[in-house]
Amino acid sequence: MKKLVGVIFGLLLVMLMAASCQTGTKDTVTIFHAGSLGVPFAAVADAFEDIHPDIKIETESAGSRTTIRKVTELGKQADIIGSADYMAIEQLMFPDFADWYIIFVSNQMVIAYTDESKFSDEINGDNWYQILSREGVAYGRANPDADPCGYRTLLVWQLAEQYYDVPGLYDSLLADCPDGGKYMRSKETELIAPLQSGDLDYAFFYRSIAEQHGLKFVELPSQIDLSDVKYTDFYAQAEVEVVGRELGSIQTQIGQPIFYAVTIPKNAPRVDLAVEFLQFLLGPEGQLIMEENGHRLIVPAVTNDLTKVPTELRDYVVEKSVT
Repeated sequence: MKKLVGVIFGLLLVMLMAASCQTGTKDTVTIFHAGSLGVPFAAVADAFEDIHPDIKIETESAGSRTTIRKVTELGKQADIIGSADYMAIEQLMFPDFADWYIIFVSNQMVIAYTDESKFSDEINGDNWYQILSREGVAYGRANPDADPCGYRTLLVWQLAEQYYDVPGLYDSLLADCPDGGKYMRSKETELIAPLQSGDLDYAFFYRSIAEQHGLKFVELPSQIDLSDVKYTDFYAQAEVEVVGRELGSIQTQIGQPIFYAVTIPKNAPRVDLAVEFLQFLLGPEGQLIMEENGHRLIVPAVTNDLTKVPTELRDYVVEKSVT
C-alpha cells in the first residue's frame, strides 16, 4: 500500500513539474498601447491566447506618445506599438525605430458625464460650452504632451470657437481647465475615476471609452469631433504645439480625423509572433472585438508603405491616404 501511495505521489509530482515547465516556456508578445486601446486589446489578447495557448500576451498602457517614448527614449523593447494617432508613430519613431504603420480603426471626441454631473439634464451638442462655463462646473482633459486625446481636446475647443462663432471660447475653456491638478491626467482613461466619483462633472474622451465604461456622453457636431474625413480641411484650421522628439523641441499637431495605428518596432524581440497577433487583430475575430468596443473599423486597413509591411500582413492592407 505504501509503495502504491509512493508511486501515485511520484506521478503527481512529475505532472506538476511538467505543467510548471510548460507554463514557464510560453512565448511572450509584449504590446505597448494607448490607454483607449486597453479594453479592446485585453479582449483581443484573451481570444488570441485561447487559440494559441503556448503564447502569452503582455500589455502595457499609457498615453500614445508616452507609450512610444518607452521604446525610443527609455530603451524598452516591445513587439507591437498601438497608438491612438498614427502620426505619433511617424513623428516619434521614423526612421530609426519604425518605417511603416497600419491604420485599422477610427474614433470620435465626445464629452462624457454621469447622472450626478452638474446640469447633466441640460447639456447637449449645442450648449455644452455654455454649461461648462457655469460656476462650479469642473471638467477634465488628458495631457497633450503625453496623449493624443489631450491635444485633440484642445483642437476641438479651437474648432468650436469657429463653428459656434464665439470669439475667445478657446481661451475661456483653457482657463477653466488648466494644466495639472484635478483637471488634467497623463492619459484619458485616468479621468474615468474622478468622473465617476464626482470630482469632475465632465471629461473629454473618445466615444469608445465612454461606451466601454457605461458613461453618458454628449455627441459633438461632426465639424468639430474629428471623426469625419469630409471635414478634413476644416479640422486643419486648428493646431496645437506639443513637446517634440528631441528635448526642448516642439511639434505642431494639426487638426485631422482620428485614426489609430499599429506597428512593429525595428528592435522587436519577437517579430514573428507580433505578425501573428496582428493577423488576428486585423482578421474577422479581431475586427469584431474592436467594433464591439466602440471603435469604427477601417476596412481594408491602410498603410503608408506596403513594401515595408511584413509580407504576411499585406493581404489585410492597402496603401493610400486616409484623408
